[in-house]
Amino acid sequence: MFHILEKRIAAAVSSRIASLYNLTTPVQTEQPKQAGFGEVAVPAAFQLARELKKAPKAIAAELADLTIPGVSKIEIAGNGYLNIRLDRGYYAHHLLTGDTGAEPRTAEKIIVEHTNINPNKAAHIGHLRNAILGDTFVRMLRSTGQRVEVQNYIDNTGVQVADVVVGFRHLENKSPGQVQQLIDSEKFDYYCWDLYARVGTYYQENPDALKWRAETLHSIEANAGAEAEIAHLVADAIVHAHLATMLRLNIEYDVLPRESEILHLKFWAIAFEQLKERKAIYFETEGKNKGCWVMPSSAFREGSDNEEDSKVIVRSNGTVTYVGKDIAYQLWKFGLLGKDFYYRPWHRYPDGHQVWASTDQPQNNDMHFGAGSRVYNVIDSRQSYLQDVVVAGLRALGYNDQAGRSVHFSYEMVALSPATCVEMGIELSEEDKRKSYVEMSGRKGLGVKADDLIDKLIEKALDEVTSRNADQPAQERNRIATKIAVAALRYFTLKYTRNTVIAFDFGEALSFTGETGPYVQYAAVRAHKILAKLGERGEALPDFRSALSREAMERHLADEGCWQLLLEASKADSAIERSVESGEPTHVARYAFQLAQSFSTFYQKYPVLSETDPERKTFLLWMTDYFRAQLERTLAVLGIEVPEYM
Repeated sequence: MFHILEKRIAAAVSSRIASLYNLTTPVQTEQPKQAGFGEVAVPAAFQLARELKKAPKAIAAELADLTIPGVSKIEIAGNGYLNIRLDRGYYAHHLLTGDTGAEPRTAEKIIVEHTNINPNKAAHIGHLRNAILGDTFVRMLRSTGQRVEVQNYIDNTGVQVADVVVGFRHLENKSPGQVQQLIDSEKFDYYCWDLYARVGTYYQENPDALKWRAETLHSIEANAGAEAEIAHLVADAIVHAHLATMLRLNIEYDVLPRESEILHLKFWAIAFEQLKERKAIYFETEGKNKGCWVMPSSAFREGSDNEEDSKVIVRSNGTVTYVGKDIAYQLWKFGLLGKDFYYRPWHRYPDGHQVWASTDQPQNNDMHFGAGSRVYNVIDSRQSYLQDVVVAGLRALGYNDQAGRSVHFSYEMVALSPATCVEMGIELSEEDKRKSYVEMSGRKGLGVKADDLIDKLIEKALDEVTSRNADQPAQERNRIATKIAVAALRYFTLKYTRNTVIAFDFGEALSFTGETGPYVQYAAVRAHKILAKLGERGEALPDFRSALSREAMERHLADEGCWQLLLEASKADSAIERSVESGEPTHVARYAFQLAQSFSTFYQKYPVLSETDPERKTFLLWMTDYFRAQLERTLAVLGIEVPEYM
């Protein structure tokens, strides 16, 4: 409701400026520095002063003659601010009825691609930040009424998968049938984690073995032989494991576009011909890139004409680089290839949602994906260079609009605090122990599997739940602990801006006090308990719509403290919209914390159940229920569930 009135006020002032001065001026709103100055401030007079050659205060006086639904008073403050006071009865009544006057959203499709883990081994802690950021951004968009398609790109023909195949074929001499037996009997993603590391070590000690990688890549791209068969088995099994890991964090997908189909259905071939035709790439005949198709650095680095910095798109051996296939993939996302995949059902989630996977075989369905109007690629900041090349590919093909609507949703790495490293069984050097955080490094043996981290969080949360609720059934306590662990991990990941390196710490994340997921959960649980106690006393929750008139709302909101708390509780949409506009989910996380703090203040200041005045009690119960709903809704946008108790 608050964000609707902000927009209504800005539009009214903008219209007033146009009618008075024949000017088109974007109008910004601000929050007054003190609550006593009103709810919204408009500094438009200061923007106009130079152009109109008038004092801001005089301009403000001319602008203030406005009637805006939901506004009770417009005051001129200082040297020209418009301070706007909302009609409290109007505001609360519309919150109660749900009639906020929100505008319907456009029918455009937004594509968000996230997670995209190489399907060669278990997911690790760094992958969790990608998936949590992407999933939360999707939830934010959907909560504003946007139509969103969630893609998880599967690079099942890349070097990482090839190296695991090399391990099975050349280090372990396994056939496709034997690999299938491992899939059926082992924790396969963990097995491949170790095998991948062994292959890396073997390459270091036996450089000539790298020819196995090249041979295997050719077999996979040609979709021929035992190597290709094992690659399919490995990638599919690992993807199933990754989806199971992410579901533990309430993360689901709509479609899994696979790199193999980009090759087999000739997506890349079409893109390759277009790039050559537009002279976006050229064939190098000399130097280190001899025999390769490359994109000149000037296409993606302004002012650069250094051939040494040019990007290889097709290697001299004929294999396509990651960025080449990603250009084709990006073209498909925007519906620019004139082709689509076939799709087969991959997995149905417990909530009934179906995730589909691309295939090169015709299917008996009419499923279609892609063809979005905006695309967000959630990829870490180290891939900025490659994302620039992809966008340059779109521009070189003449797709400037789509290039402008192709967003690299970047983020920084995840590290661990030294204390958390110790808890996860990672041995640290004396130097690492003194650091504020420890970077993960496969080379140093510092790596934490995502499932291991989640398991440890649940274990620690269970200790806390059991200490408070030992009389509850073990299965129930474990379910509650899981919800708390997920809240701790997701909130900790989201409370920092995307360009911040974060050091995960168990103690900080799981705390029931301070800026944490469990603290916000606890506020929601407390709101539930207040309403539940009403039922335990044999009292029913009133029908608020019939029991509370607009006049009654206005009477009770004359209490300034109560009004400020209601305002804070009603700003969830503002926080979500601000997060969407800035691409920073942290705004929603911080708002959730502020909302929990506001409810704690409300709970302490207004004893709801002991209130003796019937109308006042009904109003306070409505406030409690409204806080509960806003806490639940905001947590849901963060991908966090509310437990029954804590």
